Amino acid sequence: MLFAPDTEAALEFGVLLANTDPGASRSGDDELTTREALATLLAGFGFSGRIDGDDAELEAVRQARTRLRSLWSLERDAMVPEINDLLAHLNAVPRLERHDGIDWHIHATEQTAPLADRLLVEAAMALVDVIRTDATDRLRRCAADDCDGVLADLSRNGSKRFCSVRCGNRMNMVAFRERRATETSA
Repeated sequence: MLFAPDTEAALEFGVLLANTDPGASRSGDDELTTREALATLLAGFGFSGRIDGDDAELEAVRQARTRLRSLWSLERDAMVPEINDLLAHLNAVPRLERHDGIDWHIHATEQTAPLADRLLVEAAMALVDVIRTDATDRLRRCAADDCDGVLADLSRNGSKRFCSVRCGNRMNMVAFRERRATETSA
């Protein structure tokens, strides 16, 4: 394990949220256009606290997605002032909490804060751990030529290259076909 479980969960959710963007989504479309799509995204991560479920919240989360994608691409030292600004702007005050069968973990916003703010603060707190452990090299863009997805490499050896199995399989097939073409022409 590289990070605490809540940090890993926040990074994994950050990847899922960021990869709903049209350039990164599996479908090639924006996968966060409806309140239902947002509810489905949230369901797998057991978010507690205020969830309004309205169009304003959806738009705020879409804007948070854009900010998160921009943070993901920054170098370590460039990320620091952005994270600090985000945490200050959203009045993040870290504290330990235990609820819903989840052991001690960090919350840095009130449960009544808007969902998009809580998502950004959780991502920022996770990125604080990434920065402190000098592991920003674990935050990457997908290595697939035709994908703009992001990934958080939480593997032990740090060798994850693709945002999904789909991208990995596709690129492996391209490489196989190129090798095969070279072999048959030689």
